Order: sequence, then C-alpha cells, then structure tokens
Amino acid sequence: MEVEENPLNDLLKSFGNKIDNAAVDSDSDSSEPVDEGSDNEEDMVECEEDQENDSVSNSDEDDYDVEKSSNFKNHSLNDNETKKKYTENDTADDGENAKQINIVFKDKNEEDDQTEQEDAGHVNDPFSIHLNHDLDSNLYEVLTTTPVSNEIGQLTWPCLGNLQYEIPKTKNEESMCKKEELTLLNKQTFAASGKPPRLISKVNWNELYVKSMIQNNLLRANSDNLPANVNETSSPLTQLQKELFSVMNQYQDLLYCQRNFNNESQIRYIYCLHAVNHILKTRTKILHHNAKIQKAKLSDMSEIPDEYRDQGLVRPKILILVPFRRSCLKIVELLISIFIGEDKGGSVINKSRFMQEFGGNEISMPKRNPKPEDYELTFKGNTDDTFKIGISITKKALKLYSDFYSSDIIISSILGLRMTIGAVGEEDRDFDFLASIEMLIMDQMEVFLMQNWDHLIHVLDHLHLQPKSSHNADFARVRSWCVEGRSKYYRQTLMFSSLKLPEINAIFNKKCHNYAGKVRVVNPVLSGTINQVLVPIPQIFHRFDVRDHSKAIDTRFEFFISKILPEFKETIMNHTLIFVPSYFDYTKLRNYFRKEELSFCQICDYTPDPKVARARDMFFHSEKHFLLYTERFHFFRRLRVKGIRHIIFYGPPTFPQFYSEMCNLMQEGYLNPKSGSTSNMTVTTIYCKYDALQLSSILGNEMTGKMINANKAVKMVMSERK
Repeated sequence: MEVEENPLNDLLKSFGNKIDNAAVDSDSDSSEPVDEGSDNEEDMVECEEDQENDSVSNSDEDDYDVEKSSNFKNHSLNDNETKKKYTENDTADDGENAKQINIVFKDKNEEDDQTEQEDAGHVNDPFSIHLNHDLDSNLYEVLTTTPVSNEIGQLTWPCLGNLQYEIPKTKNEESMCKKEELTLLNKQTFAASGKPPRLISKVNWNELYVKSMIQNNLLRANSDNLPANVNETSSPLTQLQKELFSVMNQYQDLLYCQRNFNNESQIRYIYCLHAVNHILKTRTKILHHNAKIQKAKLSDMSEIPDEYRDQGLVRPKILILVPFRRSCLKIVELLISIFIGEDKGGSVINKSRFMQEFGGNEISMPKRNPKPEDYELTFKGNTDDTFKIGISITKKALKLYSDFYSSDIIISSILGLRMTIGAVGEEDRDFDFLASIEMLIMDQMEVFLMQNWDHLIHVLDHLHLQPKSSHNADFARVRSWCVEGRSKYYRQTLMFSSLKLPEINAIFNKKCHNYAGKVRVVNPVLSGTINQVLVPIPQIFHRFDVRDHSKAIDTRFEFFISKILPEFKETIMNHTLIFVPSYFDYTKLRNYFRKEELSFCQICDYTPDPKVARARDMFFHSEKHFLLYTERFHFFRRLRVKGIRHIIFYGPPTFPQFYSEMCNLMQEGYLNPKSGSTSNMTVTTIYCKYDALQLSSILGNEMTGKMINANKAVKMVMSERK
C-alpha cells in the first residue's frame, strides 16, 4: 500500500531548521523550552524589584517540577542591566539570558477530563468545535470564491436591536453538520458550517463552557457595570454583555458600531472575559496532551496522534488593537481581575513597571474654556499612541512584558505594531509572531481613522503569513489547517466603533474570512446631529453624481471649484471656513488656492502652534478670506475658531458631532461684529452617494435616503432658533 505523504514536509523544508522533537515538553504554544526557563529566571528578578506592590509567586513551578542545572546555581542577573534592557524595549528579550532546565511533568495534575472526551470525539465546547477540525473541500471552495456564497438573515434582540448575519454555505446541505469521510487510513471529521447566533437566555458559566478557575472572579470583576444590590443569584452580566457574548462564544465575527462612553466598560469586560477563557482553554488542552505524551513516552513525530494537534506555528493567540496607553491599562486591569481576582493569592509580574509606564501623563484640560465632554472622555489618561506589550499566562501568574514569541496575548497600538512589522527592504523587521492569531479584537476603531488608517491596513496584511523561521515549533503538534495556510478562516474578529464608516465596513467585508460566519449590528439612525444646531441659519446640501468610487475624489474637486467656490469669492462672502475631512483633499485644495493666488490661511495636523494662532487671528480680523481647516486637527485640538460666517463642508464630517459643533461656532458671541451681518451666514455641504453613512449620522437614515435618490441635487434645511 502506498504511504500517504506527510503534509508538513513542504513547510519543514522551507525553514531548513532542525526540529527538536524534545520541544513537546514545553508549556507553551510555541514550544520553546529554553525561553520558558529564562522567563522563570527573569520573573524572579522582577519579583524582587516589585515585591512591595505585587503579589508574586513562583508561577512556573506550579506547572512543572523545575530542576536547574548545576551550571547556573550561582547565576544572577545584574539589576541595572535588566532595568536598562526593559527601558529600551517594550518586550523583554528573554532569549538573551536563556537557562537550561530539566522539566518533569505532574501528569495527574495536568490531564483534563473534558479534553480527554473531546479527543474521543465528544465535542460540545464552541472553542473545540471551531478549532479542532479541518475545512472540507466544498466549504473551502466557498470561502475562497469571490464573492462568498453566504446565507444572510436578520434577527432582533432586546438590547442590540437589529442583527444581520452572514454564514458561508455550500450548495450541499450536508455541510450544515460535521461531515465524516472514510479514507484508507482513518475516519476524518470536518468542521461544521456556522449557524445563526442564539441568544443566551440564562447565564450559566458551566453551560457556556467558561473555565471554572475564573468563575469566582467574574462577578467582582464586572461589579462596576452591575446594579449596586447585585448578589450571587443575580445575572453576572448586563443584557448588552449577554447578547454580545452570545455571538462571541459561538466564535463568529462581530461588528458593533454603537460603542459609546456609557457602554464602553461593558464591552471591554466581555471581550476580556472571552480572551482569557480562550487562552485558558488552549493552555489546558496543551498541558493535557503534554502529559499524555510524557506518560506514553512518545518521541517520534509520527507516533503522536492527530488529536494532539493543539498549537499554531507560534505562540501568540490573541491580538488586541487599541489607540491609547490608557485603553491598554484598562484592558490589563480587567485581565488581572478576571484571571487572578482580588481575594486569592496570585502573581502579576512586572506590574509596577506597567503602572508607571501606562498610567499618568494625563493631558491637562482647560477650566476657563472647557473642551466638549466627548473630547475630555476620549483623551482622558495616558494618550500616548506608541506602545506594544506581550502578556503570558501560566497556572497562577500573569506576566507583563513577555517576549512576543513567549506571549499568549499582544496588546498594541497600530503605530507600535507598524514600527515592529516594518516595511519591505528594512532589515530589522519582524511579523512572524502574527502567524497564528486566533482572535483579533479592535476597539475604538474610529480613533484609528484619525491616527493613521494605513497603519491598520498594514498590520492586517501581515496576519497569517508563513513565518520566516520555525521558532522551535513542534510540527507534530501544529494544527494541520494552520500549516496549510488556512488560519485566516479560523480567526475570530471583534470590531467595536462609535461610528458607522465605509472604511470599517470595508475591513469587515474584505479582511474577515471566518468560516463560522459574521454578525453586524445594523440599527438605523433616527435622529441626526443636525438637531443639535442652535443657530437659525440655512444649511444647503449639494449632491454631485459619480458612478465609480475611484473617481469620487476628482469629481468632488471639480464640482467644488466649478460650482461652489465661485459663489464664495465675492467680498461679501468673506470669513468662509472650509472644513476638509481628508488630509489628501486638503493638500489638493491648498495647492489649488496657492496656484490661483486666493486669499486664504490654513490649519492642519502639522501646523505649529504659532502659525495656528496667526491663522486664527488673520481669519478673525478679515485679513484672509478663506480658512482651510482639517477634521483631524479639530479631533485632536477642538479649538473654538472665531469669526466664522460661512462654512463649506468639503464632505460630511467623519464625526457627526463636528457638524453641529462647527455650526454652533457661528453664534453671535464668536463673531467679529465689524465684519458682517448675522443675516449673511450660510452652511454648505457637498456629498455624493458614497457619503451615505456619514450623512445619515447627521441627517438620519430617512432624510439621507430621500436626498440621495431625489431628482433635485440641492436640498436646503433651515434650523430653528432654540
């Protein structure tokens, strides 16, 4: 009989590195026993430094009996060198100080009954249902065909409202359930197609397959989001959390664009719970199989059963992208509360350093002329946007600043990760640690648009690429679908934003390929921010027609200079502010104004403070006719520009509150009384059909639909005095 070729051979040959079969003894997804030893030694150094503030235990010895070789009995790290190394790098370089260790497994403590049943084919946990099996050829063909053939449906839930789900389906109805095919060697079970999300009726942690070791911590960790009189008989989740977890726990992608300052802590808690639960299940499965392999004394790759494939090509499993250090701080605090709790002894390694680097540095808000409430809440705490941190979880310890290849969770800003990934041609670049991400969480996505959206796209483009080296991976334990380059079809993506934007929808549509399907919340906007305009002024909306999205930029520019701008060149139309959402459009307008020698000043993201003050002064005192003003500058600074009598929105603002905010700067108290009349004030907005999402947040869905489909291209709305 012909022997079937091992599917791992191609990948093994590409690395050219010798694979050490002894790596199966490691307590990590990346199977790096040497690095794990160095983690333990460095942890003890940091524990001594932070002993006043941190509750520390020798966590690695909870998992293994560790016997250090005699060569390192008297070895110690220099504290100053350690601190210097940590200061220069966000992640500790554990490999530089690696130690040799002998590991003895405690088999009886690491074997898990549920994993034993799953290996026997009795799978009920959504985690294992989603990750354990390969895709059959029919479902894989559907996923790789553009457009994907989806079953589309809608649901209505009490809190989330209207949900739209899309589930990849094959023409053959057999894919509705797990398919089994007989080969010459064995029987193979394939992954089941996704199902419409089911709402959790009652929260029972055991029935939801939440790990028992964290169940007692959950009520306390979520106490800020629950009523004050909550007790053990009450629901441990709010209605919003219950509905979000109903989708998350089925490992389907989720897009939720109704995040706000009132529900942000509820959202953050539920995805942190889901992340910790995922890591603990992964760890339990790996330790169980480690113990079984040790007990059976298996040493050859061919002897290890396929059921023991429980790892990726590298260890990191969860990537969380957030815009600011304060956001990372809140997430880590929740991870600690969920995993360790407050009443039990536990270990948080490097906590003091983390609190020092991620706390403080808060922006001082002015008291005399306070900023808008949403600005103060957005930029509360440490708003540095250049950071990245690896987190590893052991039996009773959570280690911060672990090396990426020894980490379970990576939390980063898009800029921090972009700098690590680098660009083509750069020597010092690394993105192998993104090869086996199983869960991607992106929170506050609207802020990414104001930072640099290209950085986010760059990060997403480097997920699930074939690693350049093996990183000591034990290929006998790597899931076959991971080796075959199909990891993106198993990755769950959770996206949270306060705004509905085309860029966010594009990522959800084109970058999320989860075979279990995707769910988005699609509630209409009933009342837009135009109702918050306090000044009784005519607001005119001009529509230009364009058939192709790629031509919208040029068509908008031509429409502006031919139809709109000529009306505002007259002296009577001075004090005109042009609000430009896109920096690309801003540079195009600026170059045109310079070429035509128009009277204008400019304020953009890169304008230094002295020039900002000068531009505002010239605009207020009628020295300049136009002021070019970018939305990104307004987002980060929120200045009150005085002297505005006419506003041209070159496109609907990305943030709908900016529309009413800018219009309200035309109140009498902000005007120059010597340069015009209150009867000569207008607001003009240019839009096309591709601006529907932004426009609906300003006008509401009903009015936006009528305006886009109307025969007339001009619509005037007159706000009333309030």
